[in-house]
Amino acid sequence: MATAVPACAQTPESAPAATLPSDDAEFDAALPPLDETAAPPAAEPPVAETPAPELEQPLPPLAGFDLTPPPPTTVEAASGEAPRRIPYTLRVEGLKQVGLEDEFRSLSALLNDGKKAANAAQIRARAQEDVGLAERLMHSEGYYDGVATLALPQSAAPGASVPVTITAAPGSRYKFEAITITGLEPEPYGYARDALELKRGQPIVAAAVEEAEARVMLRLPERGYPFVKVGQRDIVLDPATVTGDYTLPVESGPKSRFGALRTEGDPVFALDHLNVFPRFDAGETYDNRKVDDLRQALIATSLLSTVAIEPVRTGEIQPDGTETVDLLVRQSRGRPRTLAASGGYGTGEGIKVMGSWEHRNLFPPEGALIVDATVGTQQQAVGATFRRSNAGLRDRTFQAGATVSRQRFDAFDAETITLGTSLSRQSTPIWQKRWTYSIGAELTATRETPYDPEDFSRPRSTYLIAALPLQGGYDGSDSLLDPTRGVRVNARLSPEAQKRTGGGGFDSYARMLVETSSYYPLMDSLVIAGRARVGSIVGAARDDIAPSRRLYSGGGGSVRGFGYQQLGPKDVNNDPIGGRSVTEFAVEARYRFGDYGVVPFFDAGRVGESSTPSLSGMRYGLGIGARYYTNFGPFRLDVATPLNRRPGESKVAVYISIGQAF
Repeated sequence: MATAVPACAQTPESAPAATLPSDDAEFDAALPPLDETAAPPAAEPPVAETPAPELEQPLPPLAGFDLTPPPPTTVEAASGEAPRRIPYTLRVEGLKQVGLEDEFRSLSALLNDGKKAANAAQIRARAQEDVGLAERLMHSEGYYDGVATLALPQSAAPGASVPVTITAAPGSRYKFEAITITGLEPEPYGYARDALELKRGQPIVAAAVEEAEARVMLRLPERGYPFVKVGQRDIVLDPATVTGDYTLPVESGPKSRFGALRTEGDPVFALDHLNVFPRFDAGETYDNRKVDDLRQALIATSLLSTVAIEPVRTGEIQPDGTETVDLLVRQSRGRPRTLAASGGYGTGEGIKVMGSWEHRNLFPPEGALIVDATVGTQQQAVGATFRRSNAGLRDRTFQAGATVSRQRFDAFDAETITLGTSLSRQSTPIWQKRWTYSIGAELTATRETPYDPEDFSRPRSTYLIAALPLQGGYDGSDSLLDPTRGVRVNARLSPEAQKRTGGGGFDSYARMLVETSSYYPLMDSLVIAGRARVGSIVGAARDDIAPSRRLYSGGGGSVRGFGYQQLGPKDVNNDPIGGRSVTEFAVEARYRFGDYGVVPFFDAGRVGESSTPSLSGMRYGLGIGARYYTNFGPFRLDVATPLNRRPGESKVAVYISIGQAF
């Protein structure tokens, strides 16, 4: 390699060349003669050699030596002013052509430190760091011959910006030639090769290689090899062909089958209840996805702070050569109690505050006691519920409870006692389920004020009601509280028998309701949501049905723009009396920016006296809402107005709650 000679070391052409003596005799002869007549220099008085006091002191110990470097030299400023900082500019060349300039700029030390430095040394240090960054980025994308150089002026005028230039020369991009996996039998080799997904001629990109190896680590445990080990890759580059040979050593371990569950420490669940959760049987081929499903199910109980599951070899070899593997479940107890509160406001419904106390494991295993209360301007209630989760079968919940309530709505007054029980499979905030169901039974004693059309009065009557509520649902949305895509369908059927005191025999009827909603994202920040609801009561006249069991419409979860239960037939005092059919539609555009959102919406609905739903006489509401998104769901504020407002209807209706309207 040619080496440049510094200019200061070069000899000018005009200067005569000097000839050095070849030996000592010639060297002595070349010395100039001494002037013997010259007077010798005057003798200097002797000086006593007195050592400095510091030299007589012992050396300080190394432990006390201050290793802190002196502060960097900064540009001097006038007295009382802050030290001046040197501005600089950065020019990047060669990275844009290979698509790396944006990533470089996002990671650059020069750009991330404000384009000002305390001194020139700091600028150079940052620039050298960015040179290394540019080369690492090129290498990560397969440009292994790529180099970066730095151009920095030796000096700059005071106050002037220092230009910094980093030039990258990527060179050719290396591609895969041979791709080899070693150490595997034919079956696991096939799984590993399919998971690797690297192909000959594909650029050697670091991120793609790491993702491919991660897929191997995931794929083999899903195919029965829980003890797989991926070794250190080897890539041999050939500059002549600009290719690389890739070799990955892999140890699969034995192919395994599920055995028994084990647990240790201070477990929340004993083995008999743990065995309710797995979706696999002993003897099945090991699949890590089913192990993850078991882990998620245990977390969903909300009784564990942490849970870890690991396979344990037993040494039991089956006739087909597979090994039985047990699962060791390590449980850590979580907090079993929850105190919760929520509130809301709706026009026609007033203020409502709800609170609950829950102990999720008061009656092990997973036997919860829930005490809840509601306090509002128009309703009050208190209730207690016993709930057994995963009752003999995973995701099956048994529930029994009692509620006492008092309601004062425009549609009716009621004092009610309800006893109910159900067996269900329902979604929770932690575990959203695609299919849900509920089978229940209810006994209700209620004292209400039905409207009497003969004398236009509302006398108090007592009703005894027995019901068998059934529910089935499908949830294909991506979130329980804030869906952005998917479809939901929910259907309810409740055969009921009613006895009204002083009213003769039993009245029997069936209440039916079907609701569907759909969510479609037009872009990342905009979702179009739509909802439809149709309901009917068959088997009894409207006035024979207790007011609380009739169908109503209007309010924050129904048709916004109208007060709670305000749509449909009304009495002479303009108070709602309910009906036997309901039809509702709603559409809204949910626009989100950061943690906030704006939602314009349009709602429609009607309540009919007959049992046949209809579109005749639909009423419409128009409004806009604000959203504040939290980690547990959006906070909702909606303001709406009814179209073609009638006498007695509010000009504006306001609704405040948590969660989307639907």
